[in-house]
Amino acid sequence: MRVLAIVNSRAGGSDEGLYDLIRIAGARGVEFVLRFVADGVRIEDLLADVTDFDRVVAAGGDGTVSAVAYTVRNTKVPVLVYPAGTANLLALNLGIPLDSADLANLLIDGCAAQFDLGEIEMAYPDGTSTKSGFTVMAGAGYDAQIMDAAQPMKPTFGAAAYLMAAIGNIAPTSARFELVLDGKHVSTEGIAVLLVNFGRIQFELDVTRDWNPQDGFLAVTVVRTKTAAGLLPVLFGAMMDRLGDTPDRNSGIDTYRVKRAEISAYPPLKIQYDGEAMDLLTPFAAQVLPGAATLLVPRGSEYAEPR
Repeated sequence: MRVLAIVNSRAGGSDEGLYDLIRIAGARGVEFVLRFVADGVRIEDLLADVTDFDRVVAAGGDGTVSAVAYTVRNTKVPVLVYPAGTANLLALNLGIPLDSADLANLLIDGCAAQFDLGEIEMAYPDGTSTKSGFTVMAGAGYDAQIMDAAQPMKPTFGAAAYLMAAIGNIAPTSARFELVLDGKHVSTEGIAVLLVNFGRIQFELDVTRDWNPQDGFLAVTVVRTKTAAGLLPVLFGAMMDRLGDTPDRNSGIDTYRVKRAEISAYPPLKIQYDGEAMDLLTPFAAQVLPGAATLLVPRGSEYAEPR
C-alpha cells in the first residue's frame, strides 16, 4: 500500500503522533510519501499525482482536511483525517480515534465511505471570484466573527480560543438576509447563516437536527436571534438532545435543506468555511457536491452504509 501524507507544517508538522502512525503502519508494509503545506505551495500541486496512491493522509485542522478532500474529490482515493488542528470537527463527526495504533489500523483496514462536500464561491472586490470546498460547514455572521477573533489566540489557548472569542463578542451584528435557496427567495433576519454538511461541534452538540452528510443536501440554518444571549435556548435544546430529551429546537433558528444557496446580507458580513475566517464579505454562493469525498471511517461506523 502506498500512502501520500499531506501535512500542514503549522499544525501537524510537529505532531509526534503522526510519526508514530507512520512508524507503526510502515512496520506493516505501508510505504509513505510526505509532502508539506507551506506558504507559496499550492495544494493542487502536492496532490497532482494522487491517483498513483492507495490512500491519502490529511494531517492538519479542518481547513487543511477540507482543502485535501476538495482537491481529490471524485477520485475515489480514500482520505484518512488525521486530527492535528484546533477544533478537529470533522474527526469528531467521523469518530476518528486519537491513538496512533488505532489510526494505523484505520488507515489500513478502515471502511471507505462516500460523503457530500460543500463548494463555496466568494467574490473579490475587483469582481473576480474564487471557489473552495468545505466538509463541515460554512457561513457568514456571528460564526465568522468568532473564527476571526479566535485566530490569534489559537496557538496559545487551543480550542478554548473559540469560547474566549465568543465571550468577547456578546453583541454580534444583526443583519437582514436575502437568500435564494434552490431558486426560491427567502427574506429573514438574524446574526448568522450556516450551511451545514456535518453538524456536530464542540462538546458533541448538534447545531441543527437536520444534517446528513450523505443525503445530497446542505442544511441552511439561519440563527434568527439578535443577541448572543438569544442563543441560550438553542444551546439548551442541543444539550437536551444529547441527554435523549427532545425539546423544541425551532425557537431561534430556521433550517432549510437545499442543493444550492445564494446568501446576501445587509450590512455585508464576514465569511468563514471550516474555521477559516476570510477577508471577504457577503454575498456568496454554495452548493453541495453529492458523494464527492471518500473518507475512511472505522468499521461498524454509522457512515459505513449511507444513512
